[in-house]
Amino acid sequence: MVGAMSAQIAESKRRLRRQMALLRNEVSAADAARAGEMAARTLMELDLAKRAERIALYASLPYEIPTRRLFDAVIEKFGAALLPRTVNPIGLAFFTVERWEELCPSRFGVLEPPADGSAVRLGPRDLVVVPGLAFDRDGYRLGHGKGYYDRAFATELGDSPTLVGFGYEFQIVDAVPHDQRDRQMDAVVTDQAVRDCSGCLQ
Repeated sequence: MVGAMSAQIAESKRRLRRQMALLRNEVSAADAARAGEMAARTLMELDLAKRAERIALYASLPYEIPTRRLFDAVIEKFGAALLPRTVNPIGLAFFTVERWEELCPSRFGVLEPPADGSAVRLGPRDLVVVPGLAFDRDGYRLGHGKGYYDRAFATELGDSPTLVGFGYEFQIVDAVPHDQRDRQMDAVVTDQAVRDCSGCLQ
């Protein structure tokens, strides 16, 4: 029964990924830039961001809502940002970055911090902006299926930073298929709205 349920969840995730791929391919470059600007402004105006000790984010891929404007805003506020780098086949670590130009393409084409430097340990006073293909109102997130963020911020680890999903409004769906390994977001910010999934904005 457990195996059948896992297979059903996996198939539901595959269908949702295909659906999201079709929608994101319809976004023009101009609309993407506007959405990235609006979402960045919305996030940085949250008390959650203003109270954060540090903000970690990611360098967006072409089909994701752009994060360059958010990066610039974080640099303006903190002087540095934290960005992730894959450190082994299944691991994710965050490193300090002061300029976008420091980032280097990984073997997957994702811009990452250079290999030198020491990884930063994130804690409960930090905020992490998380990519996703889809999010629901309970904070569940559909990723690419590799589980990097789910493992890096597993609930049982404790002392986790605040996790904020970041995306287009069309990426909000009624329900994201999930199991016990999937880490919920504390909030989700899009170009049109903010959703509090854990009471973190109260």
